[in-house]
Amino acid sequence: MSFKDANKAAAAAAEAMDNGKYVRYTPEQVEALERLYHECPKPSSVRRQQLIRECPILSHIEPKQIKVWFQNRRCREKQRKEASRLQSVNRKLTAMNKLLMEENDRLQKQVSQLVYENGYFRQHTQNSALATKDTSCESVVTSGQQHRLTPQHPPRDASPAGLLSIAEETLTEFLSKATGTAVEWVQMPGMKPGPDSIGIVAISHGCTGVAARACGLVGLEPTRVAEILKERPSWFRDCRAVDVLNVLPTVNGGTIELLYMQLYAPTTLAPGRDFWLLRYTSVMDDGSLVVCERSLSNTQNGPSMPPVQNFVRAEMLPSGYLIRPCEGGGSIIHIVDHMNLEPWSVPEVLRPLYESSTMLAHKTTIAALRQLRQIAQDVSQSSVTNWGRRPAALRALSHRLSRGFNEALNGFSDEGWSLMGNDGMDVVTIVVNSNPEKLMGLNLPFTNGYPSVCNAVLCAKASMLLQNVPPAILLRFLREHRSEWADNNVDAYSASAVKVGPCTFLGSQIGSFGGQVILPLAQTIEHGELLEVIKLEGVGHSPEDAMLPRDVFLLQLCSGIDENAVGTCAELIFAPIDASFADDAPLLPSGFRIIPLDSAKESSSPNRTLDLASALEIGTAGNKASNDLAVTSGTTRSVMTIAFEFAFESHMQDHVASIARQYVRSIISSVQRVALALSPSHLGLQASLRSPLGTPEAHTLARWICQSYRSYMGVDLLKSAGEGSESILKALWNHSDAIICCSMKAMPVFTFANQAGLDMLETTLVALQDISLEKIFDDHGRKNLCSEFPQIMQQGFACLQSGICLSSMGRPVSYERAIAWKVLNEDDNAHCICFMFVNWSFV
Repeated sequence: MSFKDANKAAAAAAEAMDNGKYVRYTPEQVEALERLYHECPKPSSVRRQQLIRECPILSHIEPKQIKVWFQNRRCREKQRKEASRLQSVNRKLTAMNKLLMEENDRLQKQVSQLVYENGYFRQHTQNSALATKDTSCESVVTSGQQHRLTPQHPPRDASPAGLLSIAEETLTEFLSKATGTAVEWVQMPGMKPGPDSIGIVAISHGCTGVAARACGLVGLEPTRVAEILKERPSWFRDCRAVDVLNVLPTVNGGTIELLYMQLYAPTTLAPGRDFWLLRYTSVMDDGSLVVCERSLSNTQNGPSMPPVQNFVRAEMLPSGYLIRPCEGGGSIIHIVDHMNLEPWSVPEVLRPLYESSTMLAHKTTIAALRQLRQIAQDVSQSSVTNWGRRPAALRALSHRLSRGFNEALNGFSDEGWSLMGNDGMDVVTIVVNSNPEKLMGLNLPFTNGYPSVCNAVLCAKASMLLQNVPPAILLRFLREHRSEWADNNVDAYSASAVKVGPCTFLGSQIGSFGGQVILPLAQTIEHGELLEVIKLEGVGHSPEDAMLPRDVFLLQLCSGIDENAVGTCAELIFAPIDASFADDAPLLPSGFRIIPLDSAKESSSPNRTLDLASALEIGTAGNKASNDLAVTSGTTRSVMTIAFEFAFESHMQDHVASIARQYVRSIISSVQRVALALSPSHLGLQASLRSPLGTPEAHTLARWICQSYRSYMGVDLLKSAGEGSESILKALWNHSDAIICCSMKAMPVFTFANQAGLDMLETTLVALQDISLEKIFDDHGRKNLCSEFPQIMQQGFACLQSGICLSSMGRPVSYERAIAWKVLNEDDNAHCICFMFVNWSFV
């Protein structure tokens, strides 16, 4: 722009401001402002002044007008994002409405069919009662038996025409389950449909085998959805392998594939499962893509697959995926999983695991929907975590941990595992793997650069039955209290083969539990899975100086920690890693897997892990507690499987095996002791031996908290508490705001919390004392606390502004305001500091 044009623009801007009108910017001025906006959407006054000096084209515009332009620009950006979000929600609601209407039509058909069958059987029962000796009744029964004995599938052969006939029949049966009434579906407990839910999930009722069905929306095209779902080992963690043995194109443009699939066994007490399958992919007349599967059996005279050692041949009944394109992009998907897992082949105590449709839904159906949603989110957001890794890379790490744990747990001979001899009476099984491919995958070096002489891997594993302890609670305890069961010497040994380098962990720690620091990597709240790095401080020893301690790092996967979830398996899997933490870091996973054997929802509270907690729920609230104990006692069963891997030198096999066997035995003893302490029935017995008023310390502390609050604030903390100490304690425990007490030490730690406080911190009263005050605040919150702390000590109280804190699981928690006050004892001496977080919620 020439100097003359600039003068004209300046004159126009001055005239506009003189007339009290808005400034009309030239395209060149807008371009300059847009450049700065993309660099800094909210510039300070100093930056705006600098912009005016650097851009002569803006020199005649008042700084106030520049400020207004940026405010309007941010507002437009916010409106654009909100409009885009609302459009996305509207598309989801439209598609969800379509799904619900289809589901409603299907349910109406199912109701009509049930009414018809009910009338028919009622009439048939009445006729049978009137003519019990009539031979016609015998003919009816006989004819029914003859009908049932007729083969369901007519004989087929292995020719393309015969396979296509089986495929078309599979397609028809699958569609009758996905959108028809061939199976009676009931909503899965705990799954609530909605625009933000994972989908509409149902399980079978009264059909052969176990079955689950789901409908959902994903932001991917149908062909991409089909590609992902066909790669079952990438999202189904129990799937060991899927081999495509033959591919045949069909005359109608479809594809028939013959597959052999193997599934890992979830525990050492059962063999794995394998399937001989036909998979049919075709496009329907309405453009929908269908992928359906079924087992091939001898009754169909099709191609056969001989039995495979260490596997039980299971049956997949017609299952698959119906994928329809959605208006505006994305897909509507119907998933049906229907299997007969041959429960007769496992011990009777484990059969509920193989007869549970809920377990099948969690492991396969919901896992498929979850994988699609996560990939769609990666495509749309393309985010990078503060660790410099994309979500897909972190999911790959968690998948490697889970797969490595399954490999060690199953110990298949074709992977190089062999069983060490024992007397058959020991509960601990030892398997050894000296396969070169296994060791090449590990590639274990020492710090000094010389290759490791470890040339074999050993795994010690065992399974045990647990009674009356919810898996989520036990797993959370094992995660937060590693020192209760782990041996530092064993951790140091396991990490000794992993090289030591400069530490590259830059994230903020979310918790410190007795020498272990938890550093979050990834977190999926949707299904309660955490991927984290555990730093064990001063556990190992430096190779240069054996007297110099060093930190040991573990990559850890924690899942199933939501105690409200139904039928989910809880896992804690970890492996020592190099401090540089490369994506291809060698992993030797070890850990725990706890599988519930009862489908009934656990009703016990996760916070019944201290005498104080159980004391709070007896007395006037004792009816509820006793009812919960009655429901839980004798009904909650689970099987825990433990597996630990060690790299070692071949000549040290017997010595390492002896150490590993003894170590797993000690872990079993520790777990049994912890499970007994966490058992609601055990806590209920302890509570019954105490006074129904609970511990005197709890009542005294509650009274001090309330008296101190009234002394400093001039109002009562509890509005409707009675005179008795148990009434005060009960009201404080049930207060809606989070109330937490911390010690008055150089490093304050929490000593007490009410129910809302435990929920906010996502911890228990047992683990509460391992959480320090500074760990729950972010940098801004810590600065505010430090600035207000002198006021708390001098004035006795302080009000903190709204902010963000972190739970023990790393989840951000927002609060409207926080109040801190000193809690004084009977002698008016400071006993502790109490915090109350008002109107808190998870972000």
